Amino acid sequence: MSEHAHPPIGEAEGKAEAVETMFDAVAPRYDLLNRVLSAGIDRYWRSRAVRALRDEQPRHVLDVATGTADLALKVQRTLHPRETIGIDLSARMLDRGREKIEQAGLASRIVLQKADAADLPFGNGSFDAAFVAFGVRNFEDLDAGLGDIRRVLGPDGTLVVLEFSTPRTTPIKQLYAWYSRHILPRIGGLLSPDQGAYEYLPSSVAAFPDGVDFLRRMDGAGFVDLTWTPLTFGIASLYTGRVPRSPTTPA
Repeated sequence: MSEHAHPPIGEAEGKAEAVETMFDAVAPRYDLLNRVLSAGIDRYWRSRAVRALRDEQPRHVLDVATGTADLALKVQRTLHPRETIGIDLSARMLDRGREKIEQAGLASRIVLQKADAADLPFGNGSFDAAFVAFGVRNFEDLDAGLGDIRRVLGPDGTLVVLEFSTPRTTPIKQLYAWYSRHILPRIGGLLSPDQGAYEYLPSSVAAFPDGVDFLRRMDGAGFVDLTWTPLTFGIASLYTGRVPRSPTTPA
């Protein structure tokens, strides 16, 4: 473990604070790490997530756990909403995201701010759509995070969640487990000052309630019309849910 390593986040006091510290440490090389560790497939996965709303033309979009704003940029370039707001716990990730937004000439359309998914600083029904790409498993309280996203979406608003999942078919299941245990942490350790971040990744994926279990959590937060689409042999999954047209109190 490097000098920046930390206790396993599941065991740390205050998951939100530990996640913030971890992502601050990896922020300078986060984009490079994503490209290398996923062989570039993460770009395809984000495109699939954004295309899920191509027929809905949302005008106000929230990108939760925006990181370095890859998804927010994709949303703006593809869906052309009036405004995209990205939130994240890591100030250093947001700084890197702002640099990319400035370089893209989209600073008037994409705004980034520091916030927690479970305590969003927006009024009820502020957004037509919300995305979470590879961040929902890092929520300190998954149900509270989904519930507050539900709160800030207007009637008929859509949530799109892109997240890693555990492959269920042979031999992909075995290959993925081997890669996660032996290769991913080594590559992450070579490219990042915080090897612990890439030891955390496979453990957080394994602990995440993916597939039908995650749909149950979305249902519990009050979303309807739920879908689950495995991507790339189930290495990632795309989930969608909608706020009812006649808002009801979440369960």
